[in-house]
Formats: sequence, structure tokens, C-alpha cells
Amino acid sequence: MHTRITLLFGRHDFEYDIYSLLKAFWPQAEISSGYAEEAGEEDLFTQDKETLCELTFREDGTDSETVCFRLTPLNAEDAAALKLSSEEEIYRETEVCLSWDRITIKNHVKELVYRTLSEETGVRLPWGDLTGIRPVKLMSGLLDSGLADDEAVKYMQDTWFVSNGKAKLALHTARREESIMRDFPAKEGYSLYIGIPFCPTICLYCSFGSHPLNRWKKKTDLYLDVLEKELLGVADMMQGRRPDTIYVGGGTPTSLSEQQLLRLMTFVGDTFVSDRLREFTVEAGRPDTITAEKLAVLRQFPVSRISVNPQTMNQQTLDRIGRQHTVEETAAAFILAREAGFDNINMDLIVGLPGEGEKEVAHTLEEIRKLGPDSLTVHSLALKRATRLHLFRDVYEEESFANSERIMEMTEQCAADLGMTPYYLYRQKNIAGNFENVGYARTGKACLYNILIMEQRQTILGTGSGASTKLILDDGRVERAENVKDLGQYLERIDEMLERKRELLRL
Repeated sequence: MHTRITLLFGRHDFEYDIYSLLKAFWPQAEISSGYAEEAGEEDLFTQDKETLCELTFREDGTDSETVCFRLTPLNAEDAAALKLSSEEEIYRETEVCLSWDRITIKNHVKELVYRTLSEETGVRLPWGDLTGIRPVKLMSGLLDSGLADDEAVKYMQDTWFVSNGKAKLALHTARREESIMRDFPAKEGYSLYIGIPFCPTICLYCSFGSHPLNRWKKKTDLYLDVLEKELLGVADMMQGRRPDTIYVGGGTPTSLSEQQLLRLMTFVGDTFVSDRLREFTVEAGRPDTITAEKLAVLRQFPVSRISVNPQTMNQQTLDRIGRQHTVEETAAAFILAREAGFDNINMDLIVGLPGEGEKEVAHTLEEIRKLGPDSLTVHSLALKRATRLHLFRDVYEEESFANSERIMEMTEQCAADLGMTPYYLYRQKNIAGNFENVGYARTGKACLYNILIMEQRQTILGTGSGASTKLILDDGRVERAENVKDLGQYLERIDEMLERKRELLRL
């Protein structure tokens, strides 16, 4: 669908939430937004060009105002493309009390838009009108307020129109997180992220700051030089404190050579590893970078968790998305890791990939069952602007990006068959089917780092190109310092990256 929608606001309020709701109903539509006072200055909001959505506010007196939502299809063809039941202008309004707090007003505004779109399209989104990325944090807050499990589930359904299944998923995840974090002194320590931004090839859906190894091979040692400088700076800033968790991600860390990997691991071990360390993850990731020799390097250090990430076990899809390895290589890499002695191996899957429906996902899950990983992370494809998949989306048919409740149920059942339950969950913008990303793990195999970063439980010091540092303050506020994504800029501006962290940690 190539429908264009203009979202016009009467004032600067709730823009992100309303835009996100429209995108959830119509993920393939091109949506632009602006403000009523600017509409006359540029020819952006002319109804003879595209469908118009308007959110305006009308004062009713000193204590209340009326929020108005208007949806005007461009024509009958556009209305049909948007799956609207009416070809004419659609109008709804609701009254809000000005004495309400902002969150209550926002919930009423979102309810107005969601109910309108749901009634007109016949679509009920699995996460209702929730537009944030952390539904588990909301559920944890409800439980902390004293609500019983069934009351918290009902509150999510009544307040945000979340489906019963998703509300229970949030509940089960929150309870698992609670049990994992119960005796963990998160505020006393910190976690360390180390980014290795190289990959054999760049996947079609990738929006991370990854760089093809063949273009940067001559500068990988220089990258490690600069990364070590940043790591030493972090160690100095933390005044001799050691991290609770270390996560080496990317990119693909195992795209480094055996010697480079040994160099990195030795430096990290000498500088950061102590008796305090609870978890050490290395994303081996791409099966075509995993060798027995590299696994042996990792085994020399207290690496407690690795990932071998197939994304799919269908060869045609692997070829389509630019992962230049075979299904057989994925299985072989997993078996190598088991033989090397790793007893906590994660596998990442993506559902909603081009051309994959229930049949293809079922095949992937059957192959995963045979291998028996210790944790399984299921990602719903997010069609982000910074990806080649978004750039060339016209090449693929719209239904190629399908995801469904049935597919998500299949992945949940596969995890259950492997003895896993959910332990962390998050959502993204433009995610396939308005679903979620969820991590499943066996008892004792959950990734502590994933919980800490997603639920903002602990300060994360991010190092490497594109890494993000998140400082969790005593009052719960989060302050950030970002490293530049561009690899060349990172190499040249490392002193600036370090100074950003120093300024942040002064808080």
C-alpha cells in the first residue's frame, strides 16, 4: 500500500503517540505530520493530495476542553486501501478535564484515536493503544502499586485495550524479571557494553551501525586501539569499580580474527573481570564467523553466554536478506559451541521477514527444537527507515512482511517445548503486526544484561562505535551519552566520546 497520510495537529501535544498509533494501523503508509498554524505556509496539507488526519482541541470553558479527531480519506480508493468502513469524513470527539494530569489526558486522547480507527477498520491491535516500548515496566508498576495479578491484567485491558494474551505475557514476564532481580543489587554496580561494528555482510533489515568487514579489514586493529583507549577511560572513570555484566555485541564480534579476538578478550579480562562479574555475554552471532579456534579463545575467559543467531532456517530467506551462510552452517556452528563446552547458548529469530509465513516459520522452529538452545529471542521485524529493506520495499509484495497472532503463538509454543518461559520483552516502532520482541530462557539461563538495559535497572557504560551510555539516577531519571555511529568519526573523535561520558558521570 502506497497511501499517503498527513497528520495535522492543532497544537504541539501527543505527536509521537498519535503518529505511532496511525503507523500501527497502517505500517506501509507514508505518514507526514505538521501543525495547523503552519498549514497555510506550505502546500503540505492539501486534501486533494492525500488522506488527512486532524487532532484539534476546542476550549469549552475554564475546566475542560474537547479533543476532536477527524479522518478524511482522499477518495473512495484511498478509503478502501486503508480498509475504512466509510468513504466519507469520520469525526469523533471526547471531553477532557484540564485539572487531570498529563498522563490521564494522554490516555483519553489515545483512546479517542484508537477507538475511532479500530471501529472504522475492524482491527484490534494486540497491544491496544500502547505506544511505549516497555509494557513490562507498566505491568511491574501496576503490581508494585498493590494490584493482584488478575487485577493488573484487567487494568491493562481496560486502560490501554491490550489483548488478554498480551497482558498475560506482560504479567508472566514481569514476574520472571522480579524473581531474577529480587536479590540483585543493581544500583550498586554497572554494566559494560562493548561494540564491535563489523559484519561479513550487512543484512537487508539491519539498522545498526554495522560495517562490512571487507571494506574495513585494514582498520580493524586501529579500531581495537581506539576501543582500548575508551575502555581504559571508562575503567578510570569508574574509579576501580568492576562491572556486574559485560556484553560484547555488534555487529558481529566473531568477525574479528582469532588473534584480534584474543587481544580484545585479554584486555577486557585484565581490565574489568573480577569476582563481582555475574554474566559475560559474547554475541558470536553470524554462523559464518564461528570457528572452533575462536570458540576456544572465548573458553579461556569467563564467558558465560554466547549467541548463535540463525534469524531463519530457510535458505531462500537467508539468501534474500543478505546473510551469506547456509542453514547447515548454522547447525554446525551451534554444535561446535556445544562441543566447546558452552552451556548457555542463545538463538535469535526474526518473524515477519520477506516471504515468510506460517509454513516457513514452522520449519525454522522445528529445526530450532532439534538443536535445543538454552534461550530463544524472537524479534518481530521492524521496518526502519535506515535499512535497505525499507529503501527497496517496493521490490517486495506487501504481504511479504506478514506476521500474525498465530505465528507469535507458534514461537511461544516452541519456547515452551524447550522448557523456556519469557524473561524480557520490548516493542519497537513500525514493528510487524504491532507485536513485540520477547526473550525466552530456561531456568538459570536468562540474560541479566537484557533485563537491566531494557527495564532501565542499572547504569550501562557503552563503548565502541554507535554505543550508548545510559546513566540511571537515584530518582529514576535516565541520562544518555551517545557515541557517534560513523566508524571513521569514532576513530577521530574518541577524546570527545570520553569527555561526554565524564560530563555524564559528574551527575
